[in-house]
Amino acid sequence: MPSQLHRRDLTGQLVFLGTGTSVGVPAIGCGCDVCTSDNPRNNRTRCSILLGFPDGNLLIDTPPDLRQQLLREEIGVVHAVAYTHEHADHVFGLDDLRLMQFYLDGPIPLYCEAAVEARIRKSFDYAFGSADHLHVGAVPKLEIQSIGLDPFDVLGQQVVPVRLEHGPRFKVLGFRFGDVAYCTDTNHIPPESMAKLQGLDVLILDCLRREPHTTHFGLDEALAVAAELKPRRTLLTHISHDLDHAMSVSLPDGVEMAYDGLMIPFG
Repeated sequence: MPSQLHRRDLTGQLVFLGTGTSVGVPAIGCGCDVCTSDNPRNNRTRCSILLGFPDGNLLIDTPPDLRQQLLREEIGVVHAVAYTHEHADHVFGLDDLRLMQFYLDGPIPLYCEAAVEARIRKSFDYAFGSADHLHVGAVPKLEIQSIGLDPFDVLGQQVVPVRLEHGPRFKVLGFRFGDVAYCTDTNHIPPESMAKLQGLDVLILDCLRREPHTTHFGLDEALAVAAELKPRRTLLTHISHDLDHAMSVSLPDGVEMAYDGLMIPFG
C-alpha cells in the first residue's frame, strides 16, 4: 500500500475522465485525420466523469480505461460509484477500484439499477463468492445499493436519476447534480425526463457523430436538445472519431465539445 495517500481535493469540481465512444479515439487500426491528430483533445478514453461532493468523490461508471484516467487526473480516492447502464465500456474497469477498500476501510458503494447489478455479479463473480483461497486485496470489496428513479443522497449531495433511452429497446440513466446534468448514451429523452432537466446551468450530452445513430444522438439532434432546454452551457461527450475537436469553435454559442481532463465547477 502507498506510504502516503495522495488525495487531490476536487470538492465542487467535475472532471471529465473520458469523453470517447466505446472503442475510444484513436480507434485501433484507424488512420483517419482525427485518429492520427496531434491535438491531445482528440485523444478520448471511454466515457466517465468524477464529481467532488462535500463528503468525497463520486465516480460515474467504471470504463476500461479507469486506471489510466485516475492516474492522469491524480485522483487518489473514489468514495462511491453510480452507474448509467451495464454496457462493457461503462462497467468493465470496476476491478481497478480494488485499492479503495483499503482507503475507505471497507467496501465501495455502487449505486445502480437491477440490470447493472446483474452484469456486475456475472462479470465480477469472484468478488461475491468465497475468497478464502485468495490474499487480501485480490478482489474488490463491493456494496451494491439499488436505485430507481427516485432522488438519492450520496456523499452529502442529492443525485436525481433521469430516465433516458439508448436505442428503441434499452433504457439507461442520466443524473442531475444540482444545476448540472449528465446524459450520455442516449438518442431520446422522454418528456418526463426533459421536465427534470429544466433550469440547468450545464448540460453534458451524448453526441456520437454528425449523422444520427440507432442508439446515440447525432450532432443536429444533440443541438436540438440543447436549444430546447437552453442551459447556459452544453458540453458534448461520448464522441467518436467522426468529430474533430477543432470543430468546437463552429458550434452555436454555449455549446462545446468536452475533452478528457476538462474540469468545471458545479454547485
